[in-house]
Amino acid sequence: MSELSKPKEDLQDPGESQGPEEAQLLGAEGGEAAPPSASSPPVSSSATEEALPQEALNKMVANMVKFLLRKYRTKEPTSDAELLNEVLRDNQEHYPVVFRQAVECVLLVFGVDVKEVDRRKHIYIMVPTLGLTCDAMQRGGQGLPKAGLLVVVLSVILQNRDRGPEEEIWGALNKMGVYVGREHSIFGEPRELLTQVWVRDGYLEYRQVPDSTPARYEFLWGPRAFAETSKEKFTEYLLKVNQRAFRSFPLPSADDVREEVGGP
Repeated sequence: MSELSKPKEDLQDPGESQGPEEAQLLGAEGGEAAPPSASSPPVSSSATEEALPQEALNKMVANMVKFLLRKYRTKEPTSDAELLNEVLRDNQEHYPVVFRQAVECVLLVFGVDVKEVDRRKHIYIMVPTLGLTCDAMQRGGQGLPKAGLLVVVLSVILQNRDRGPEEEIWGALNKMGVYVGREHSIFGEPRELLTQVWVRDGYLEYRQVPDSTPARYEFLWGPRAFAETSKEKFTEYLLKVNQRAFRSFPLPSADDVREEVGGP
């Protein structure tokens, strides 16, 4: 797994928090390349990211993230035309920048992949990244998507030769602003999620390291993770994602997203 040593560093490099309304976790730098799944939108624009005030860009991206998550919850497709008319409205010239960052945000933070299914009409569907269905299993598919956090945990395990020491896992999550014993606005209480919910659902194994004194613990991939995805898919995903340096993403507040998608 030596070829993944550099992506491991990038994966654990989070952004800095901006506040409750535009909380930031982690993201990938835009550049000119298209996001991992969705293709570049056809709308031309003379505006650049540098010319657009950061606060205005953050608000547009956050609004588009909220809209995409609602479409994911309702299992409805969307299109360039709908995103332009329903989300950006009077700011359509900034669509390429906003679309790219929003797509990368829902992928890396929420674990939702935006896939183009009609290249002529530019229609997109939202699906769980890497085939993981953990969000559908919880509360009948209600609540905010948490697959993005599971992807991070499984990635750290993979990059530690299939055994993720507990201190390595929490070190990575701490850099994302996720702490043991502290309720997170999106992911809830992380220890319960990792050591109980995802263990019960079969995505993770949590066990004591053999012969460790004092006792140390580690995470492994669980049987459901192997059933729904593969190490090969994860390796390909990591190489795609880490072609770009990581930076932080603006997000809508958790309450704002819950109101939009109609969940608890």
